[in-house]
Amino acid sequence: MSSPSFSALVASAETNSGASSLFSLGLLLLIPFAMYFFMIRPQRRKLREQQALQAALGVGDEVVTTSGLFGTITGEDGPTRFWLEIDDDVQVRIARAAIQGRTSDDANEPADADDVDDAADAQSADAD
Repeated sequence: MSSPSFSALVASAETNSGASSLFSLGLLLLIPFAMYFFMIRPQRRKLREQQALQAALGVGDEVVTTSGLFGTITGEDGPTRFWLEIDDDVQVRIARAAIQGRTSDDANEPADADDVDDAADAQSADAD
C-alpha cells in the first residue's frame, strides 16, 4: 500500500484549517456576548435592585448592614446618612450605601429551646 502523497496531505490540511479558523473566529466573537449575559447583565440588575432598596428605606425599617449589624432606622441625617439604633439607647450614624437589606421579624427572633431540642432529636434519629 502506498501512503498518500505529501501534496495531498497539504491540500487536506489547508481545507481543514479554513474551517477551523472560521470556527475559532466564531468562538472569539461569542465570548464577549457570553460575558455580557452571564456576568455584566446580572451584576447590573443586582445593582439596580440595591439602589431601589436604598432609595426606599425610611424611618422605622429594620435593616442589616454590609458589616452584619442589625438595627432599626431611627432618623435621617442628610440625604446619604441614617441614624441606626443597634441596641437600647445605642445609635450609630451610618451611610445609606452601607445598608445591605431589610430584615424580617422572624429572622430577629431567637429560636425556641423546644425547636432546638426537636432538631437535635431529628438529627440523632437520622444518624441511627
